[in-house]
Amino acid sequence: MTHTKQKLVQVDLQDIPQGRMKKHSEVKLAIDVILINKIPFIMTTSRNIHFGTADLVKDMKNNRLKTSIDQLIHACQTRGCKIKEILADRQFRHIQQRIEQKGTVLNICAAIEHVPEIKRYIRAVKERFRSITTTLPFEQYLPQLIIKMVYNCIFRLNSFPHKDGVHLTISPRAIMTGQKITYNKHCKVEFGTYVQTYKKHNNSMEPKTSGAIALRPSGNKQRGHYFLSLLTGKRIL
Repeated sequence: MTHTKQKLVQVDLQDIPQGRMKKHSEVKLAIDVILINKIPFIMTTSRNIHFGTADLVKDMKNNRLKTSIDQLIHACQTRGCKIKEILADRQFRHIQQRIEQKGTVLNICAAIEHVPEIKRYIRAVKERFRSITTTLPFEQYLPQLIIKMVYNCIFRLNSFPHKDGVHLTISPRAIMTGQKITYNKHCKVEFGTYVQTYKKHNNSMEPKTSGAIALRPSGNKQRGHYFLSLLTGKRIL
């Protein structure tokens, strides 16, 4: 096994029309908590832009929920957008005051109502999650594998232009991060593929690679991917 020569990294950010970005600079966000195999996630999607996110929730305490929302607000601000309003159901009512102190309105629907945007987005994620599981040979899934499968679904949904989005050819991910997706860099390995990854080694006769399962692209310019090590059970890049 030998390393291939690395090419110089070309930083090529997606150029978004400024007039279109200004028009959609105020973002409305739909948010909800879902359970996949009893693992909770905070899931969001933005109206018009249709950029989705998923964040693993270890507990439903106030601080954890608020931290996840704060991270999303900060990510939007770095791209010149501002989250004007968050649409949620009653399980977020206990953090309403803390969120509104940041200048963002948290609109809570009635007990028998729900937010249609996020419910439809969750349905799309679950459909893709089930589609991936039908292609895999595993009978049981580690929690780490389930978590990364959800993140992979979000990554793929954000990588393609939405039919009702703000631009016909620019994906939600390119709009919010400025990073483009290319086939040769980000579509080379399918989720669940068995691979051999390099590991730290010396000049001895010990193996220089170890078995791993491909998870998803890291999104960087070097064609990096995340893998699940079969030796440690941890994620590696």
